Amino acid sequence: MSHSTETAPVLEFRDGALGFGDRSLWEGLDLRVMPGEFLAVLGPNGSGKTSLLRTILGQQQLDSGSVRLSGHAIHRGDRRVGYIPQQKLVPPGTPLRGRDLVALGVNGHRFGLPLPRRGDRQRVDALLADVGASAYADQPVGTLSGGEQQRLRVGQALAGDPVLLLCDEPLLSLDLHHQRVVSELIDRHRRSHDTAVVFVTHDVNPVLDVVDRILYLANGRFRQGTPDEVLRSEVLSDLYDTPVDVIRSRGRVIVAGVPDGHDHHEEEGQ
Repeated sequence: MSHSTETAPVLEFRDGALGFGDRSLWEGLDLRVMPGEFLAVLGPNGSGKTSLLRTILGQQQLDSGSVRLSGHAIHRGDRRVGYIPQQKLVPPGTPLRGRDLVALGVNGHRFGLPLPRRGDRQRVDALLADVGASAYADQPVGTLSGGEQQRLRVGQALAGDPVLLLCDEPLLSLDLHHQRVVSELIDRHRRSHDTAVVFVTHDVNPVLDVVDRILYLANGRFRQGTPDEVLRSEVLSDLYDTPVDVIRSRGRVIVAGVPDGHDHHEEEGQ
C-alpha cells in the first residue's frame, strides 16, 4: 500500500526498547504505521508480541525510546485505539447478550453505570449489522460459537471508530471458515475507514493476502518489511541464528526448522 510522504503515521515507535527481567525483548525499534496499513506482528513465544501491544495500549512502559499515537503520547483507555483480544469463550449461563457485549464498546467507557443514551441502541444495531451478528444479537453470548463471539468482539472494538485497531491473536482456536470471516471483517473496515491495523498472529496464512508489512520479532531482534522481504529463508535464518526454511506452497507460507522453544503458538501473557 502506498502512502504519501505528507501523511502522518498513526503509530510511531522511535528507538523503542523493552525487556522482561534481565532479557531484552527488542531494542532500537523504529516503526511507523500509516493510516489504512495492515501490519502483521510475527514471532515465537516470548518474543514480545503481546508486550508490544501493551505498550501501545499504555499498559506497559518502554524501557527507552518513545511511542506515539497520531503524534501524541500514549495514554490508557484512549478511544482512538480499538482492541480485539485473544479468543476466550464466554461460559454458558453468563447473562450477557450479544448486543450487551457490543454495547460495552459504545458506552462502557463512561463513569458509573453505563445507562443507555439516545442513539446508543442505533449505534449498537449498526455495529451488529456491520459484523453480521444481528441474527443472534439477543441470544446469550455463552450459547454462541467461538466464531460468533469473535464477530461480536470485532463489533465492540470498532465502536469508538478507532484510528488504530490492535488484534491479539484474534483467530486463535477459530475454524478456517471463521478465520476467513473475521479476517475479512477487519480488512473491510480498515479499507473503508482508513484504519491502521496491528495484527499479532502465530500463523500469517489466514491474512497473508491482506498484509502490507510484517514485523518479525525473535531472539531480541527484529526485521520489518513486506511479506516477500521478511518471510525468506535467509532472513529468518539470520534472526534465529540457525538454518530456517521458508517454503511457499499454494499461496501458503510454511516455516520449517525453527529451533525448539521457539514454536509458533500463542504468545505468553507478558
